[in-house]
Amino acid sequence: MPRVLVPLAEGFEELEAVTIIDLLRRAGVEVIAAGLEDGPVRASRGTVILPDDSLDNVIQQNFDMIVLPGGLPGADHLNNDRRLREKLREMSESGRYVAAICAAPKVLASAGLLNDKKATSYTGVLDHADTVKYVNQPVVIDGNIATSQGPGTAMDFALTLIELMLGADKRKEVEAPLLRP
Repeated sequence: MPRVLVPLAEGFEELEAVTIIDLLRRAGVEVIAAGLEDGPVRASRGTVILPDDSLDNVIQQNFDMIVLPGGLPGADHLNNDRRLREKLREMSESGRYVAAICAAPKVLASAGLLNDKKATSYTGVLDHADTVKYVNQPVVIDGNIATSQGPGTAMDFALTLIELMLGADKRKEVEAPLLRP
């Protein structure tokens, strides 16, 4: 079973984080939601989430993917976390997946992971990332890097992550009972 780390920072976008965590778990993925600090984390719209663990307790564990939810100031807090940037580089260099949605692709850009890569994000987030090949699409995959645009694309993004890790049949199995149009 794949293992996925979803770091949660104060001000994360709850629609993105919960959608990603929920759909990956429906697919049978072991998801670890880890707060940058110990204890509950307040999202951008005031929802309070109790993470499974703290980043300090899980950062040295092996994961098949890291998925960064967006939201502000959550993405800024992720971007300022040295532990997370190092783990993202380690994951990418070893060929494992790194993924980010909304404002969080800026974390991948800051870590140097989007150099000469196709990526997308929330409008304007990657405007100053000169080495990124910006693509205006809901979900963009370039090698082992997946990016998406925002809350409205969170379900497509999570389903794409399922397909990347577990194949098209598992994606269809998870998607069918969602009754998407």
